[in-house]
Amino acid sequence: MNPDISCCRLSVDMSLIQKAKGYINQQDLQPSAQFFALLGNEVRLKIMHLFLEYERLCVCDLADILEMKQSPISQHLRKLKDANLLENKREGMTIFYFIKDTKRAQLKKVLNA
Repeated sequence: MNPDISCCRLSVDMSLIQKAKGYINQQDLQPSAQFFALLGNEVRLKIMHLFLEYERLCVCDLADILEMKQSPISQHLRKLKDANLLENKREGMTIFYFIKDTKRAQLKKVLNA
């Protein structure tokens, strides 16, 4: 209990406080925090929404759609790929990016919530 914080409750439920502290300390929230921090960037969030709708896109497609230069788009794609959300496949001179099959349902659920 922090005495510096003003609160209007009439009594403290210490068992609830202790139980909640135990619960939150047992949770491994780091992966979720990293996931949400990654998608907290507006450009990366737009990119992931585009991949959910259009399956696969190349850097040029994304640059045209988002009206951005290819270099920053490539940097965002690298972060998403490093986070294991995207895969890529080369077809001739073009590299197409797409959501990993194992992540599609999770991303759809989170982004459409």
